Amino acid sequence: MWRAIQPSRQRPRLRAAFAADNRETITMNVVLWILQVVLALLFATAGLTKLTQPKERLAPSMGWVEDFSQNTVKAIGTVEVLAALGLVLPAWTGIAPVLTPLAATGLIILMIGATVTHSRRNEAQMITINAILLLLALIVAWGRFGPYAY
Repeated sequence: MWRAIQPSRQRPRLRAAFAADNRETITMNVVLWILQVVLALLFATAGLTKLTQPKERLAPSMGWVEDFSQNTVKAIGTVEVLAALGLVLPAWTGIAPVLTPLAATGLIILMIGATVTHSRRNEAQMITINAILLLLALIVAWGRFGPYAY
């Protein structure tokens, strides 16, 4: 009975562990938000470019557009813009935040397709960029589906 009344020596350790865990969670949430915003800006810019420019104007900087129709290029741009919005808006507004990791998953699929396209065209530099973007989207999907979900 005496032990139940005495303050536990474990409590300060538990508080310290909780504080460290809370700092880790806050830090990871900040990292995930930064990744979400960076990916959103990159894909919104790329998507809007594909939506607003004719295929002929895109060809000098995006050689892969020669392999696709104008409508396909516009569809890819639309997917990129929607994914960019999905990375930020649902979590920011609190409306259907599950859409954030789903948008990241959509970008993963898009980057797999882009990697296949660039590998067929032997564009090693673009494959590296696709792999980096895929990895960043994978981190966001993992974090927002998993331990750091909203």
